[in-house]
Amino acid sequence: MTKDKTGRILAALDQTYGITKEGFVHSQDWQLLLAIMLSAQSTDKQVDEMLPSLWEKFPTAESVAEAPLEEIEQAIRSVGLYKNKAKNMKKCCAQIIVEHDGKVPVTMEELLTLAGVGRKTATLFLADAYGIPGVTVDTHVFRISRRIGWAKGNNPVKVEQELMKALPKEHWNRINFQLIYHGRTVCTARKCHCENCVLEAWCEKHL
Repeated sequence: MTKDKTGRILAALDQTYGITKEGFVHSQDWQLLLAIMLSAQSTDKQVDEMLPSLWEKFPTAESVAEAPLEEIEQAIRSVGLYKNKAKNMKKCCAQIIVEHDGKVPVTMEELLTLAGVGRKTATLFLADAYGIPGVTVDTHVFRISRRIGWAKGNNPVKVEQELMKALPKEHWNRINFQLIYHGRTVCTARKCHCENCVLEAWCEKHL
């Protein structure tokens, strides 16, 4: 794909979805990390609505680590996979306290050692907390980036590498939420609403 074509696609996404994403409610880094963990297979709206009461109930990482698992589960019941997330939240906070002196680590390698933190969560955390550029590949990013010709890889890791080569670094962080919004509303897994798609002119539909 030419730089001109990529530039036109990026401009269309910027105009449609904006260049900044409103962050999750938090005042401390560990809260941001848990919020991102909670957002997996849940909507940002579901998570945002729950966070104020969650932080009121658990104001410190220690309070999460020491809480009975059932209390954490009850507090996050409104999000998907809440039982597994509660277990990971409790263990993750314990790791932060014991292994990292109460501070969330700031490297990808260390973040990936925490319970419930995969590459996508770690990349989003580093981007939101510190502005460190990174591309996250979920099902929407994977599907759309292949359809418009940015990537051909057959797994998220390969597509991530291709996108980092294809896109200017200053667009890495915002491409994450732009393609997710586009995939949820227009270019869905079940049906492509091409008549409403700002990327229609550049889409390679045979993929």
